[in-house]
Amino acid sequence: SCLCGSAPCLLCGCCPSAKNSTVSRLLFTFFLFLGTLVSIIMIIPGVEKELHKLPGFCEGSGSVLGVQTHVDCGSFLGHKAVYRMGFAMAAFFFLFAAIMVCPLLSSRSFWFFKFLVLVGITVGAFYIPDGAFTSVWFYIGVVGSFLFILIQLVLLIDFAHSWSQLWLRNAGESNAKGWYAALCVVTFIFYATSIAAVALLYVYYTKPEGCTEGKVLISINLILCLIVSAVSILPKIQDAQPHSGLLQASLITLYTIYVTWSALANVPTQTCNPTLLVRNSTVSVMATQPLTTWWDAPSIVGLI
Repeated sequence: SCLCGSAPCLLCGCCPSAKNSTVSRLLFTFFLFLGTLVSIIMIIPGVEKELHKLPGFCEGSGSVLGVQTHVDCGSFLGHKAVYRMGFAMAAFFFLFAAIMVCPLLSSRSFWFFKFLVLVGITVGAFYIPDGAFTSVWFYIGVVGSFLFILIQLVLLIDFAHSWSQLWLRNAGESNAKGWYAALCVVTFIFYATSIAAVALLYVYYTKPEGCTEGKVLISINLILCLIVSAVSILPKIQDAQPHSGLLQASLITLYTIYVTWSALANVPTQTCNPTLLVRNSTVSVMATQPLTTWWDAPSIVGLI
């Protein structure tokens, strides 16, 4: 009854009361996490080997994730499966986003059937012939990830602003200097972590000779972070936005350094990228290595 209809059942009586909109958000978030979990499972080496049994997974593609076909397609099966899982999730959420545009069609029940819809789209996605699908979806993913970073930046700024506003209000109401001290400590931790991360990026992702792109990328982002930090404490900014401060700038600095690390971790040059996956080198090397090195630091931090 709870899964297939809108009427409540006796088993739900012990759960805390919540609005239908809140329950809907939680359940759709659960679907999102479920898709993420399945994607993680798909790139586990043991599961990746089983993907060879699916028909058409390595047929007819001129390139694999933007890499020419001299690289064995079998070493990319896990990531090709993640692409299909991502396509299924995108199609599922786009479908219900379109349905929710009209309030008369917005259904906050029948979750079991919604789950079946997700499963059906996912199964169908795995039987899409490779052809141009992987390459096209790769570029869609590039655009989508760019928009995702922008949205995430806005949310982080808003979160840091609310955080700073709350602690400053608590400090003003209680006349307790502990709130100011906590604000300073958190800001210092963010900046200290960012500085340490920048130093590590220069050490591990650049060389005295070469790796010019990495040096330029790190330096430009570092300069921009310094500019943002200086702007956040200008008198005109403080007059327009009294709660603006270094907490927001420090959080955005830390996030920018993470995005820089994520970019450098995908540079296809072994000398400039110590975390480069073994499968991107040569076919002879891949024959003696696992199909996928998936448990690396950038992936773990990115997942978190």
